[in-house]
Amino acid sequence: MTGRLIAFEGGEATGKSTQAKLLAERMGARLTFEPGATELGAHIRSLVLDSPDLALSPHAEALLMAADRAQHVAEVIRPALRSGIHVVTDRFIGSSLAYQGFGRGLGVDDVLALSLFATGGLQSDLNVLLAVSEEVARSRQSSPSDRIEAEDTDFHQRVLDGFRALAQHDPDRWVVIDGDLSVEEVADAVYAAVQERLGV
Repeated sequence: MTGRLIAFEGGEATGKSTQAKLLAERMGARLTFEPGATELGAHIRSLVLDSPDLALSPHAEALLMAADRAQHVAEVIRPALRSGIHVVTDRFIGSSLAYQGFGRGLGVDDVLALSLFATGGLQSDLNVLLAVSEEVARSRQSSPSDRIEAEDTDFHQRVLDGFRALAQHDPDRWVVIDGDLSVEEVADAVYAAVQERLGV
C-alpha cells in the first residue's frame, strides 16, 4: 500500500505547523516541512529566509524553493510513501504557487511546471488550507522573523488571494478549514476532512 501525502497550506500565522503536528500524531504519519527538512534544504532555507540583505530575484527564489522540494521528495517524502507511511507536510507545492506564482507575479503555470519537475510529478493527495481572519493572524504573529514574512501588506494579500484561487480552482484536491476556531476544533475539522476525502 502506498502512503498518502497531505499538505498544510496558508499564509503566515494560520496555525499550519500546530495542525500538521496534531494530524500526523493522530494518523501515525511522518511529519515534515518545507523549506529545510533535509541537510541541503536547511542551507537553502537559510539563503531564502534568513538573509534579509540578499538581493534574491523572484526567479532565483522560485528555483531555490524547487531545489529544496526536489531534495525533500527524494530524501523524505517518496521513501515514506513507498513504504506505506502517510506523510503530513507543513507546506508543499501550493506554497510555491501562492508565494512565487501569485505573490512574486511569476505565474502559476510556470511555477507549477517547475515544482512538478522538482517532484518528478508527485503532488499532494490533499491540500488543507487554513483560512484565518486578518485580526486573528495579526494577534498570533509577533514581529516578522524572516525575509518573506517581512514583505509588505500587498505581497501578503496577493499570496492569500492566490491560496483562495487555488482552492476554488481545484476543489477535489483542496479543502478549506476555518482556522479562527480553537486548536481542538480545527484539528477535529481537519481530521474529519481527511477521513472524508482520503478514507485514512
